[in-house]
Amino acid sequence: MNQYRKIHISIGSNLGDKLKNIEKAIELIHLRIAIIQSISSIYKTEAVGFKGDDFLNVCISIFSNDLPTDIMQTLLDIESDLGRLRNNKNKIESRTIDIDILLVEDLILDTALLQVPHPKMHERKFVLTPLLEIDPKINHPIRKESISDMLRSSNNSKVKKTKHQISNPKDKIKINQYKYIAIEGNIGAGKTSLAKKIAIDFNSKLILERFADNPFLPKFYKDPERYAFTLEMSFLSERYQQISEDLSQLNMFNELIVSDYDIHKSLIFSKVNLNQDEFSLYRKLFYDMYKQTLKPDLFVFLNQEIPRLQKNINSRGRDYENEITDEYLLKINSGYFEFFKSRPDINFKIIDISALDFVENRLDYLSIIDSIST
Repeated sequence: MNQYRKIHISIGSNLGDKLKNIEKAIELIHLRIAIIQSISSIYKTEAVGFKGDDFLNVCISIFSNDLPTDIMQTLLDIESDLGRLRNNKNKIESRTIDIDILLVEDLILDTALLQVPHPKMHERKFVLTPLLEIDPKINHPIRKESISDMLRSSNNSKVKKTKHQISNPKDKIKINQYKYIAIEGNIGAGKTSLAKKIAIDFNSKLILERFADNPFLPKFYKDPERYAFTLEMSFLSERYQQISEDLSQLNMFNELIVSDYDIHKSLIFSKVNLNQDEFSLYRKLFYDMYKQTLKPDLFVFLNQEIPRLQKNINSRGRDYENEITDEYLLKINSGYFEFFKSRPDINFKIIDISALDFVENRLDYLSIIDSIST
């Protein structure tokens, strides 16, 4: 998976309903590319390099791990959908919408489709002024100048802040009504992938389960009866320690916390894996620890069909997971649903993702975010 990067984008319009054109562009970027992190004020600027009506201009920022060239192609598609007809002679002219990638952090790229940093951004006051507003501390990765420095030496075109306002589609998503969301699901459901995407999009603190180094996990899949109790005890200890340590370092009042597990996972798996006597002892130890942990105010369960779980498990390439059977996954699923029935005090949402691909399909991802928020 490619690295998530912060991307700055300029949007302008000087034909038709200019404000509406920009609003539509922002909405389509939200739907097709990424959550909008910030939007500058709307600036009225004169046409530069040709005679035409004044522009409305704005800068936005997003986070994305898509290839910048893929993002640029999507932006060109959005332009086309909004009525932009690009000429083939590089002639500067009026346009319903103009969308440019300005910066992709410190990335330097020169292709036929995209150049970053934008080769003319340092000259353009109508770009630098809104960019300074939303991210004043960034520097040009080639010129090594700050936005303020470039603005002082940019052209003398007139740029005036307007009273127009554009709402951020992100503000309609009420995910911040929660302080702590735990994403749960069966093995291979995509808990970690979803938690990471939410953390990036909503600037939340992320807690990921540390399981890769557990030496008992491969042994358990080969000999469950022998290693079940040892495995479950080690997981309980690790999860309790991690949650206690990680949460103690966070500011609970100002930031959303997203984790890819809840400590109840230990109770659910142990009930499946342990015999009755072992589970009775384990449950007592669990609740002694549970009393001292911070509880999520929303428990999200990703319900996925068994064949898709197996496909996802196989794609991870962990040899020891080859021992996981459909029967075992069905038992884990049943364990979760029995748990939900037994704990009406817990606020949980079950989201059926069997027909969704929230990693590759953005609209599927947004539908899950909508389900969490409503």
